[in-house]
Amino acid sequence: MIVVTGATGNIGRPLTRALAAAGEQVTAVSRHPAAVPDGVRHLVADLADPAGLRPALAGAKSLFLLLSGDHALGAHPADIIGEAVDSGVRRIVLLSTLGVVTRPFGATRIAMRELEDTVRESGLEWAVLRPGGFASNALWWAESVRERRVVAAPFGDVGVPVVDPADIAAVAAACLLEDRHTGGAYELTGPEVITPRGQTKAVAAALGSPVAFHELTRDEARAAMARSMPAELADDTLDILGNPSPAEQRVSPDVERVLGRAPRPFVDWAARNVTAFR
Repeated sequence: MIVVTGATGNIGRPLTRALAAAGEQVTAVSRHPAAVPDGVRHLVADLADPAGLRPALAGAKSLFLLLSGDHALGAHPADIIGEAVDSGVRRIVLLSTLGVVTRPFGATRIAMRELEDTVRESGLEWAVLRPGGFASNALWWAESVRERRVVAAPFGDVGVPVVDPADIAAVAAACLLEDRHTGGAYELTGPEVITPRGQTKAVAAALGSPVAFHELTRDEARAAMARSMPAELADDTLDILGNPSPAEQRVSPDVERVLGRAPRPFVDWAARNVTAFR
């Protein structure tokens, strides 16, 4: 049996479906009740309380661990690894972030690096996934596209190789199911650098109608982002978006190395998710 945390998110949903389709017994864990594929067990648990995972981990052979930033900082996530070990889990796949390599000194990334170390030292089989920016971050623009056919974003001509969450899920499934990926740390990106202006064109093409791009100043973007995240995190995100390092703009070969195919481009993600923008 395989336990998937964050099972209702952009990665957890396709991962749960892929594992179930492969004939695996799956327990999907999320904070709130949710629909899951037929044959998948669902349990509500909050990762801030590692002991609450015990019913999900009982009898499990593998764990996919996805933590939000607040959990990585404040909930002693290493205790989750301890619960997994005590429950007899043999393999863990951890969703980390490319930032532990490219910008290792932020509080969240320091905490995630420490969690990576805990996983490595746990005695379990392990793999670590380090994605860069997500294609699904474009959903931040969905409301403005639906209502005004406008994308408003900063740094319109600065790009990074955003990764499709479905590709992250596919790599996670491979790491959970295939022994050959044990001990790997995989940097996951899309196949090409794409700018916000380029993403806007891809969304417009998927819709079959024009979408304008309006470039925000950094201050305008910070004010908008600070309504839904801590100001420090907004500044950190804007630093990456506005001035990505060469490592953050590098197209990694790791998706293709694991899956035997190139990662999906942003235009594919936009076409599959076009209903969010209609």
